[in-house]
Amino acid sequence: MGLGTVVDVRTGEAAAEGEEHDSEIKPIYRLANEEDLRSAAENERLAREAYRFCRECIRRLSLDMKLVDVEVHFDRGKMIFYFTAPGRIDFRELIKDLVREYRTRIELRQIGVRHETQMLGAIGNCGQLCCCRRFLRKFAPVTIKMAKEQNLFLNPTKISGICGRLLCCLSYEQQGYEEFHKQCPKIGKKYQTTLGQVKVLRSNFFKKTLTLWVEGLEEKEIPLEQWQQISKKGQPQAEERQEPAPRPEPAPAEPEAEEADVAPAEEGETPREAGAGESRRGKPRKRRRSRRPARGPRPDES
Repeated sequence: MGLGTVVDVRTGEAAAEGEEHDSEIKPIYRLANEEDLRSAAENERLAREAYRFCRECIRRLSLDMKLVDVEVHFDRGKMIFYFTAPGRIDFRELIKDLVREYRTRIELRQIGVRHETQMLGAIGNCGQLCCCRRFLRKFAPVTIKMAKEQNLFLNPTKISGICGRLLCCLSYEQQGYEEFHKQCPKIGKKYQTTLGQVKVLRSNFFKKTLTLWVEGLEEKEIPLEQWQQISKKGQPQAEERQEPAPRPEPAPAEPEAEEADVAPAEEGETPREAGAGESRRGKPRKRRRSRRPARGPRPDES
């Protein structure tokens, strides 16, 4: 059992969109009364006291860990202490002190730096409350490749959040950048177009434009739609110049007629069989050279 707060009521289409998340919403038993509200306030006070007591124990035991928050269940049957640490911690003595003080089930749960920011909350670089605290429930994977594709300066202070990890908002526009780069040519390569030979210098996602360097002229910025037109007209010309004319293939040689196994017989004659010096196809056989050494003259011979 726990105390919950209604934050939104969905009707119509909004309710249909939220059907996938119905499994995360716990069933509602009854409306909270004054006694329930009083118990929740006492639990919050107990959590603050447990937080201070646990920090004193960590300092006394010299443990390399940082206490983040303390959660007390509604019925006080369990207390959860959230902490961060660079590695594994031997907190057996700490658990003994906490059990001796509060006489209930104690759980020490190690979390990451992103979950720490999600629980505490902070102001991001945009000046608003962090997304992980406001609406994010699951962290999407964020890579440095996303920052490169979005042409951002790879400065850790600019692309990192309060937690020290890459900004979660880098994944919001990633799909749009991927679709844009599929339509754009590769930057730094030369292409043959109706304007002549051009080199792609850079692209602008927000303007949907390309910056080209035309031979004999200065840089020129064109919209992406115009690039698709000039590249379609100029691409066949480039292919004709680059690809040499195909050479005519030689006519296949006619296969030689195989000779009959038996020589044709004239009128009144029987067919002649292949002799000892001829093969079955009428061709003379090659004599094999003997590999035996030549014999010397016999002793009788003089």
